[in-house]
Amino acid sequence: MTRSSYLFTSESVSEGHPDKVSDQISDAIVDLFLSKDPEARIGCETLTTTQLVVLAGEIRCKGVYENGDWVPGARDEIEKVVRGTVKEIGYEQDGFHWETLRFENNLHAQSAHIAQGVDAAGNKDEGAGDQGIMFGFACDETPDLMPATLYYSHKILERMAADRHSGAAPFLEPDTKSQVTLRFDNGVPVAATAIVVSTQHAPGYDTGAKEAELHAYVKKVIADVIPAALLSAETVYHINPTGSFEIGGPDGDAGLTGRKIIVDTYGGAAPHGGGAFSGKDPTKVDRSAAYISRYLAKNIVAAGLAKRCTIQLAYAIGVSKPLSLYVDTHGTGTVGDDKIEAAIASIEKLGDLTPRGIRTHLGLNKPIYKKTAAYGHFGRTPEGDFFSWERTDLVDDLKAALK
Repeated sequence: MTRSSYLFTSESVSEGHPDKVSDQISDAIVDLFLSKDPEARIGCETLTTTQLVVLAGEIRCKGVYENGDWVPGARDEIEKVVRGTVKEIGYEQDGFHWETLRFENNLHAQSAHIAQGVDAAGNKDEGAGDQGIMFGFACDETPDLMPATLYYSHKILERMAADRHSGAAPFLEPDTKSQVTLRFDNGVPVAATAIVVSTQHAPGYDTGAKEAELHAYVKKVIADVIPAALLSAETVYHINPTGSFEIGGPDGDAGLTGRKIIVDTYGGAAPHGGGAFSGKDPTKVDRSAAYISRYLAKNIVAAGLAKRCTIQLAYAIGVSKPLSLYVDTHGTGTVGDDKIEAAIASIEKLGDLTPRGIRTHLGLNKPIYKKTAAYGHFGRTPEGDFFSWERTDLVDDLKAALK
């Protein structure tokens, strides 16, 4: 039985969170390699901790790593990209500084046994880069067809980051977290019951007038971001509830690529197959199939075929076509879920949802990934080559297939 009233919560973390620093570095490496070779294979993991960044993983890339060795100058270019990414985020602290941190590059050649399963050869189609299950989701709670709790959690941090970079809030440091709890009645968000923001800050902003200034600023951001109809005197605010937050980022807690997969996706409002996105080229269906699943779910909701939609795809390593396609509109569909599945399968431009077909339709073999690595991979504005999976250009095809 569906509950008519309930509380639901999602969190977000900023670009300066240690795990997000790792994600952005990994995706900056993906972008670097794809800019050299659109068919590059990349699996780049990043560890960040006090004054240290370590890369590990497997690669294959013309112009960067060929015949089992680095092309001259490539290692220096990689280090420059890593330090530049940390600098852009804003880390110039004693415990983590883009210019003085230690850097280790432990990337090496892709396994030949994995390559033989993925690469097309003879009559064999290009296969998926790994087995796994991937989910996509959309709902009508926000203009971007995202869960409201996550949408507002992201927006709070995006606004704070913009103010930090512009100098409008000079007391802010890069590491920040947010969390939004909403009350839903009949599936519709009606009130914000609790909002949590923990932000790294300059010295002295944990007491007295400076602390009050910080708290007032955060409440102003919340009021600007969250609709007034959701806020009231009953809304509870927890701003820097531990008191002081001067030591943050990789100096305060080690970061790893792929540890914020719920922040990256739907804030817990939908299932997740378990695979992370950042650091992976688009032959890895962990990434590309999750993107096409979101694309399909968003277009289904945008077409008015459902108010909520979950899509699941499954793949086997080395096999091109998906093992299964599952659609669940959670009882909100205007037609049967089986009919929507059949409609998707009939749309030729989707390329049978093979890894190559997905990459071709969404234009994924490009250096477009660093922008995805903070503030969510979904619910973003499609612009040029970026966030193509957020387009709603499949609406007419779906409607035509269902006539």
